Amino acid sequence: MMWRGRPIRPVKLIPDVPLRLPEIRARQITEDDLEAVVNLLTRGFELRSRRYWQRAMTKLKSHPSPGGFPSFGHLLECDGTLVGVILQIFSAVPTTNGWQTRCNLSSWYIEPEFRIYASMLISQAIKYRNVTYVNISPAKHTWPIVEAQGFSRYSNGQFVCVPALNMTCADSGAQVIAVDAAPDLHCDSSERELLLIHKTLGCLSLWCKTSSGAHPFAFMPRLVKGVMPCTQLIYCRDIQDFVQFAWPIGRYLTARGRPLVIIDSNGPIPGLVGKYFNNKAPKYFKGPDPPGFGDLAYTEAVMFGL
Repeated sequence: MMWRGRPIRPVKLIPDVPLRLPEIRARQITEDDLEAVVNLLTRGFELRSRRYWQRAMTKLKSHPSPGGFPSFGHLLECDGTLVGVILQIFSAVPTTNGWQTRCNLSSWYIEPEFRIYASMLISQAIKYRNVTYVNISPAKHTWPIVEAQGFSRYSNGQFVCVPALNMTCADSGAQVIAVDAAPDLHCDSSERELLLIHKTLGCLSLWCKTSSGAHPFAFMPRLVKGVMPCTQLIYCRDIQDFVQFAWPIGRYLTARGRPLVIIDSNGPIPGLVGKYFNNKAPKYFKGPDPPGFGDLAYTEAVMFGL
């Protein structure tokens, strides 16, 4: 056949070749994945060093996670290559309803071209029943995403107080004692364990000994804006315990060069002298037992450092 004087060559048919879709899956992180996890997090969080993430993996490896839960978190992989990760810290924590399982979601990063699969990763991470999930450091641009995932705010801001200025105390004979300086103190053994573990993580773990019993407290030393020494309240049974014994605790902390205490809250805390900062570091939860103010036990704040 000719067209404009040129022969038309027969078309060579190409057999149908099925398109191969990449295999995307979410699964638990294992120890064999840790090097790749560190590589991804170092690439994804430019302000954090590789050493920071290596130290975080070491802390997770030694953390006593409750049985049946992940030790490190979950990852997203494409054809066996790591493309996303979310770290998780599962812990048994004391609440008003007894000891409950809590999970701190931390350090969520997915490579940009795979973010359409983010829901696959998060659905695996929060699939466990009867667990309270907390997100204590969401970036501001992720707040709507966190809320769309079913999380609710339990703390809108932070209250910075000077407890030594209270000048009164619910028990005039109250004594503040470091946790390792009171081995014979009559107290709850599980609370003692919590305080001792947090001491190894760098916290100031204390008992306030009163006529009504021993009250546990853990504070994490911090530097506000890198210069002003203070502490953050990491654990107490109830925020009113801190209010009642603020004066002796404040004197103890001031003697160690840290007169200011930061407490998560939704406004000024009655009975304490200080200032409230709204919409500062809001914190979220999802599950049956919302954390109380001043309860950051076993979270990234102490495990990884702020």
